[in-house]
Amino acid sequence: MDYFCGMKDELEFLTDEPSETLYERKTFVVDKGQEPVRIDKWVQMHLEGSTRNKVQKGIEAGFLTVNGKNVKSNYKIKPGDEIILMSFINPEHTILKKEPIPLHIVFEDDYLMVLNKPANMVVHPGVGNYSGTLLNGIAYYLEQQHPGIDEDTLPRYGLVHRIDKNTTGLLVLAKTAEAAAHLAKQFFNHTVKRKYTAVVWGDLAEDEGTITGHIARHKQHRKMFDVYPDGEIGKHAITHYQVIERFHYVTQVSCELETGRTHQIRVHMKHIGHTLFNDWEYGGDEILKGTIYQKYKQFVQNCFEICPRCALHAQTLGFIHPKSGKQLFFEAPLPDDMQQLIEKWRSYVKIIKASVK
Repeated sequence: MDYFCGMKDELEFLTDEPSETLYERKTFVVDKGQEPVRIDKWVQMHLEGSTRNKVQKGIEAGFLTVNGKNVKSNYKIKPGDEIILMSFINPEHTILKKEPIPLHIVFEDDYLMVLNKPANMVVHPGVGNYSGTLLNGIAYYLEQQHPGIDEDTLPRYGLVHRIDKNTTGLLVLAKTAEAAAHLAKQFFNHTVKRKYTAVVWGDLAEDEGTITGHIARHKQHRKMFDVYPDGEIGKHAITHYQVIERFHYVTQVSCELETGRTHQIRVHMKHIGHTLFNDWEYGGDEILKGTIYQKYKQFVQNCFEICPRCALHAQTLGFIHPKSGKQLFFEAPLPDDMQQLIEKWRSYVKIIKASVK
């Protein structure tokens, strides 16, 4: 059930304003000469491809506010009213195949699920990935809990954010429309607490810092993103980082997201000269720091084999529960591949120090 979907400019949003979240906020101000009309009818007229039924369900769930407040479908709009709604930004509409895929569920109740996603798994179906995704597995899992569940009640709307295919770690998924609206608003308001652990190339000059820069699609490579001067193109993005451990040629860092843009950590770290280790899309699968000796090159190659992906893990996730109002916090330990990678670099540093003495 994709609330307020089918908007004409959704593809433009996906192309030019990348976001880690799966909802876009739209703002309208009612014209001065507008006659009183039901809000559900007005929204349907202004959103191409929407239906009255979906609009009403979206309003009921809390995906729409008028002048900052939730309203009912029979609310009559007035000139000057500010209407804010959230629309699902994935324009694809595919039948969701239910597949028995193992899930690592960290927490679950009647309103949401928190999952620890493994590497090499796409979050939701899309072009070239119609099966084997996290959502395919969730659809199967929920059907086992509720036999006979149909496509219209599957939690497609519950994906309020995503992480990359080869990034591991925590994701929250809403099980009701009301929970989805509540969580989506938290992501929009930047109140969700998220920290990632990464291994990056190079020895950072400072123990901590903040990276600020607009992120948008790369001008030459459409599957990549880049940092652009403020006000040029893209969306404002802020990443805070802190050094955890130094290994001469690579560094383990903690990155806290203040905003959530697609590839944000990967792009921001590359922007300051510290590309993520083994991030092949951004050049991290090359030896960017170190010595020219063959023994070192072989060591790094072994590290690539130990962690055959971008070394990035969504380690912590904190948010307000949409029903109880309580603060929830979750932490996922480092996956084996990243843990082994860090141990290997730690051992390498010990050898270097021993040889110097």
